[in-house]
Amino acid sequence: METMACFLQASVSKGARPMKIVMAVIKPFKLEEVRDALTALGVHGLTVTEVKGYGRQKGHTEIYRGAEYAVSFLPKIKIEVAVASDLVSQVIEAITAAARTGQIGDGKIFVTSLEKAVRIRTGETDTDAL
Repeated sequence: METMACFLQASVSKGARPMKIVMAVIKPFKLEEVRDALTALGVHGLTVTEVKGYGRQKGHTEIYRGAEYAVSFLPKIKIEVAVASDLVSQVIEAITAAARTGQIGDGKIFVTSLEKAVRIRTGETDTDAL
């Protein structure tokens, strides 16, 4: 127990700042606007994944060659960005403003804690690695 307390104190004394992962699921055509908004905040990197899913709208129906069929999983974009905790509210505001269309299916934002980050090339850790 004493060793853990010393480790935590050493981490705090080195200026380690808490970090978060902000994950947003948005409509695909909003990606560039969201990227531009995050770049304006000084967010330097993000990961983008093409995903499929549904929320409350549970998909929709389409007509193809005269036949109606249900589209259960809609194409979405998932953006993940690691930031210092003090930037989280600004990142959420930027994503919300850039991704909002006012229509059903605009997406969701999730925030989770990030315990450690390491830049492989230089060995930098935590917020220095972001």
